Amino acid sequence: MTRLISALSQQEQINFLLTNRIPRRFATQFMGWFSQLKNPLVTKASLKVWRLFARDLDLSEAKKSQFTSLHDCFIRELKDDARCIDQQEDIITSPCDAIVGSCGTVKNGTVFQAKGFPYDISDLIFDKRLQDKYQNGVYVTLRLTSTMYHRFHAPMDCQVNKVTYISGDTWNVNPIALKRIEKLFCKNERAVIELLGNDEEKNITLVPVAAILVASIKLHCLPDNLDMNYQGPSEIHCQAQYKKGEQMGYFQHGSTIIAFASHHHVLCEHIKSGQRIKMGQALFKDFDANNLN
Repeated sequence: MTRLISALSQQEQINFLLTNRIPRRFATQFMGWFSQLKNPLVTKASLKVWRLFARDLDLSEAKKSQFTSLHDCFIRELKDDARCIDQQEDIITSPCDAIVGSCGTVKNGTVFQAKGFPYDISDLIFDKRLQDKYQNGVYVTLRLTSTMYHRFHAPMDCQVNKVTYISGDTWNVNPIALKRIEKLFCKNERAVIELLGNDEEKNITLVPVAAILVASIKLHCLPDNLDMNYQGPSEIHCQAQYKKGEQMGYFQHGSTIIAFASHHHVLCEHIKSGQRIKMGQALFKDFDANNLN
């Protein structure tokens, strides 16, 4: 048992060093360039190598079976019937396929990225109004692995009037790094997107967080990618309407979305750390509506 624990510890150390102690900016820029090479031989070879290291890569749900580049595969769309959207009015659905990370209640402004690693919501979201709104609310950390479906969708009928872009680093956001780097999500590039519904008190906020090899967030409501080359304003005004389940954007590889809801919501019973969830499945439910029933 001691040898097993030691071996696992060494494996974690190697993983951490390989994915975080390399020049993160250079690696991310290189991957962005390489993944978009539209060469059939390069694409075929890249997918074969990817499958060697990612045995859970499943392309059977993709709309197409042939890809023009590695990037084309990363941002693949799904067949129309691949996901079922929970249309109950009192349910907020998951915006993406993910593994649930830390989740729970925002107490005294504190959120957890992993057990024993707290951070303050004010370090992640700079808007004081949103910080106050989610006091005693709930949050879920949704981690997208590299092999997952990388597009994210509206978890409710909503409107988006503004996106706040926060420039930052590109640390890996895997569980190993989350246990070692304090306030990791607060260090990385991210966007803050408030989703406006019919009831202002029940709006939710999504915070897509970029990471190494994936420092690019594409939102369909904005003309520019949000990445290390972005030179525009940090507050970007827009006007976009979404129905629950409609596509909002994508990561170029895999990363994390942190979802916040006010105290008017609770986590659905099946939402536990380590649980896999599909886009469109129930994430939060309306606490007020359920108490009235």
